Amino acid sequence: MSGPLTFTIDQTAYLDAQGNLLQPLPAAFEKPNVLADLLRQMLMARCFDTKAIELQRTGRLGTYASCLGQEAVGVGVGWAMQPEDVLLPSFRDHAGQLARGVRMAELFAYWGGDERGSDFAVPREDFPVSITVGGHAPHAAGVALAFKLRAEPRVAVCLFGDGATSKGDFYEAMNLAGVWGLPVVFVISNNQWAISTPRAEQSAATTLAQKAIAAGFQGEQVDGNDVIAVAQVVGEAIAHARSGKGPRLVECLTYRLGDHTTVDDASRYRSEEEVSRAWHEEPVRRLRSFLTMGGSWIQQTEDQWVQHCQAQVEQAVDDYLNLPPRGPESLFDCLFETLPTGLASEQRAVVARGSDDG
Repeated sequence: MSGPLTFTIDQTAYLDAQGNLLQPLPAAFEKPNVLADLLRQMLMARCFDTKAIELQRTGRLGTYASCLGQEAVGVGVGWAMQPEDVLLPSFRDHAGQLARGVRMAELFAYWGGDERGSDFAVPREDFPVSITVGGHAPHAAGVALAFKLRAEPRVAVCLFGDGATSKGDFYEAMNLAGVWGLPVVFVISNNQWAISTPRAEQSAATTLAQKAIAAGFQGEQVDGNDVIAVAQVVGEAIAHARSGKGPRLVECLTYRLGDHTTVDDASRYRSEEEVSRAWHEEPVRRLRSFLTMGGSWIQQTEDQWVQHCQAQVEQAVDDYLNLPPRGPESLFDCLFETLPTGLASEQRAVVARGSDDG
C-alpha cells in the first residue's frame, strides 16, 4: 500500500489591493502598453455593464446579471485564449465575451430576448450564454472531446461561478475531462455568493480549486481581482491543455459588487460593510493604481478612453434598438433540422396569417 496522499493548491497574485507589485511581472506583461490595454478592456466592460442596467431599468432590456467587480476574470481569460479556442460562458461573463470579440449590440440583443444576439459574427464557434447554472460544463467536455478526436490543437474554456461547483453537471464534466485527458480549462469566478448563499455555506472544502484533485488533475487559485494573475495562470493552463497534457481548473477569487441580477436586492443578505471592503479590492482600481504609480496612466488618458467607451456603447444601443423585429414564424427556427409535419403545418399557417394581416 502507498502512504498517505497529500496535495497543495498554488495561489498566484502579482498586484495587491493598492496596486503594489508582489513579485516580478511575467515577461508578457512587462510592457506598460499591454497592461494599459487590459485596463481599457475592463473599463469597456464596465461601461457596457452600466448601460445594460440602465436599459433594463427603462424597460428596454430583460433581466440582466451584472459583472461589476469581476471584470478581471473575463478580460484575463479572453486575453489568454487563442482565436481558434472556444469559450463557453455563463450569464455573468460579458467581459470575457467582449474580450473575445463579441459585439456589444449582439449582447444587448441577447439580453433583450432576441436569440440573434447569440449568432456572433466573431467568434463564430463560441457558445451562447448558459443560463442554467453549471449546465454548460458537460458541453465544454464534449467540445474538448471533439477537439481531441479531430487532433485539433484547440482548447475549450468554460467559465462559471462558485455556485456551479455544487452541481452534478460540474462533477460529471470534471470526471470525464480527467478520465479522457481532455483539452479543457474550467475557470471558476468565485465571487463569494451563489445568489444569496455565501461561499462558506456552499462547500466545506478549504478551496474550490481542490475539487480538481478528485477528478485526477491540477487545480489552482489566483487573485481574481488581479487581471495579470488571471491572464498568466489561465494562459499556462490553456497551453498545458493544448499540448495534450489534459485539463486544468483555475479558481479566481473575486467579489460580486452588484446584485445577483436586476431582480435581486443583495442588501437583504449581505452587509454594507462587506461590500465596502470589497470595493477596495476591485480590479479596475488595482491595475489603475499600478499603472499610475509607474507613470504610464493619467486621469486624462482614462477620461478620453471612457468617452470612447461610452460612444461605442451608445452606438451599440442604437444598433440593438434598430434591429428589425423577427416575424412570428421564426418561433419555429432552430428547433429541428427538418420540422416534423405538425410543426411545419403550424409554421405555414402562421406565415399565411401574417400575409393576410399585411
